[in-house]
Amino acid sequence: MGKKAVILLSGGLDSATVLAHAAHDNYECFALSFDYGQRHRCELDCAGKIAAAFSVRQHVIAKIDLRLWGGSALTDDKIAVPDGNNCPTIPQTYVPARNLIFLAFATAWAETLECRDLFLGVNSVDYSGYPDCRKEFLESFAETARRGTRAVDEGWKFEIHAPLQNKSKAEIIRMGTALGVDYAMTTSCYNPDAEGRSCGKCASCTLRKAGFAEAGVPDPTTYSDQEK
Repeated sequence: MGKKAVILLSGGLDSATVLAHAAHDNYECFALSFDYGQRHRCELDCAGKIAAAFSVRQHVIAKIDLRLWGGSALTDDKIAVPDGNNCPTIPQTYVPARNLIFLAFATAWAETLECRDLFLGVNSVDYSGYPDCRKEFLESFAETARRGTRAVDEGWKFEIHAPLQNKSKAEIIRMGTALGVDYAMTTSCYNPDAEGRSCGKCASCTLRKAGFAEAGVPDPTTYSDQEK
């Protein structure tokens, strides 16, 4: 195996592709998922399947509760999940500081593993306007992580890898397909039903459907009865 890497693994299409990419590049992969009170908790089951499929060294599910303050359709049942992807501002599905929190956890684990590489599936093309998916944020976080850990005294730094940063959803799907990702194991929906079937209407489902269509790859997603 090559160098160690901590991979943020949500159970979604993008993070599965990133894990496959890191594994293909011979990283020894440690997967980190979060039970943060999200509406779409079925993603944790997907994350477990994906981690097993790629034989990660260790898969940790960290439990935190972002419902304590909500502020997002994904962590507050009083806020409805919007349909489509035409929001002119930051959408209600943005979870305040989520990637900041997740990367802080990943950094802490990486430091104990003597690992300097962190991977996540953020994207600047099909990212719904989330501020914590932008290149500037990742660059800033890498410097903060260096200054806030022993790296600053030992003369090294963390590398934040975002291999999907400038790819469209179709390009991501083609990339993952070539790397052997079984997208039937993933979920993207913000508002799945009780059986874990995708709604087919939210912004994430809209992007996923369009991505498979543009990529020319069959969409393996199980949608609710209304979408069949």
